[in-house]
Amino acid sequence: MTDNNENKVLNVPHLRFPEFSGEWETKSINDLADVIGGGTPDTTVKSYWDGGIQWFTPSEIGKNKFVDASLRTITEDGLNNSSAKLLPPNTILLSSRATIGECSLSLRECATNQGFQSLVSKNCNVDFLYYLIQTKKKDLIRKSCGSTFLEISANEVRKIQVSVPSDVEQQKIAELLSLIDKRIATQNKIIEDLKLLKSAIIEEHYKQSEKQCVLIADLGEPFSVGNLSKDDLTDTGTPCVIYGELFTTYREIISHVESYTNKSDGMTFSKKGDLLFPSSTTVDAVSLITPSAINIDNVVLGGDMFGIHINSDYNAQYLSYYFNHIAKKQFAKYAKGSTIIHLHYKDIEKNKLLLPCLIEQNKTANNLISLDEKIKIESSYLQSVIKQKTYLLRQMFI
Repeated sequence: MTDNNENKVLNVPHLRFPEFSGEWETKSINDLADVIGGGTPDTTVKSYWDGGIQWFTPSEIGKNKFVDASLRTITEDGLNNSSAKLLPPNTILLSSRATIGECSLSLRECATNQGFQSLVSKNCNVDFLYYLIQTKKKDLIRKSCGSTFLEISANEVRKIQVSVPSDVEQQKIAELLSLIDKRIATQNKIIEDLKLLKSAIIEEHYKQSEKQCVLIADLGEPFSVGNLSKDDLTDTGTPCVIYGELFTTYREIISHVESYTNKSDGMTFSKKGDLLFPSSTTVDAVSLITPSAINIDNVVLGGDMFGIHINSDYNAQYLSYYFNHIAKKQFAKYAKGSTIIHLHYKDIEKNKLLLPCLIEQNKTANNLISLDEKIKIESSYLQSVIKQKTYLLRQMFI
């Protein structure tokens, strides 16, 4: 493969296999594929659902190149009594609202909801078209409209202009990128399996270990945090963590801090090994218990959360795993609120926990930390492969 240094006027990509030359031909999506929308059968009619037809929603596509089984299925009656269409295998399921431009290839016949403008290839290598449409995400978004949420119509998708090479060059490009996608799919599977292994280890350990009953109040000294908003952040000063940043590190150790503040008077300083609990959410009560073990000292905390300075009789990292995988459901009943759900320390301090001895806590925590490191390494490699694919999509298409 070589860099192409031809005159920029020529309709050719920057990066090309050396055996190919000549300009690419400009066409519309309508020249290359049929664009087909989707629909949703009446959810109140039971006979329309749980049939043999796969029925995808936008949240189910985009992670891997291929999709096979959907979360929900519909029946022939559901298909015939809605605007959903039966799509053939190798259809490009292209999301047309919310996350516009995400896509996957269907492995078998399926249907979609109305959040798609799917592409059935007619005059183009389907794998090449799958990669080509990924390079047009900005065009798809630019041609979208809507007040509540952006959406692109089938007609606008059909009008998008693209450049395509010969059939042989299409095949060559698609083969290369397909190899990278296979690596991405394999890497995603490795990470999913490691996460399942982690959960299984925690569950099995908890079933088999001898446990003692303790109260949350026994774990350590509770503390509340001050009112620290994003307006209080500075480029330098005392390291700080605000509620929003904590929420994005759900279930993770906070090992470094990028935000700073000069507002430290009257604020609580965290210590290494503190557990932090966001105390409100707009999602559900179960997601409230999201402790993260602070891995650095003297950090100012601010926002809607509380914490516990864990004493030396307990392993803070073990407790973080325990709360996230074992105990979080039992705290749901203590949350209060309708629109925004709140949970406070005083609501749970008398709650009983069943914990193993400190030796078992340390042993299990060390094993799980090693597994988390493995997940982090595999995730980092996944990101590097994704970056490689992104680079090739930019360079090998027009």
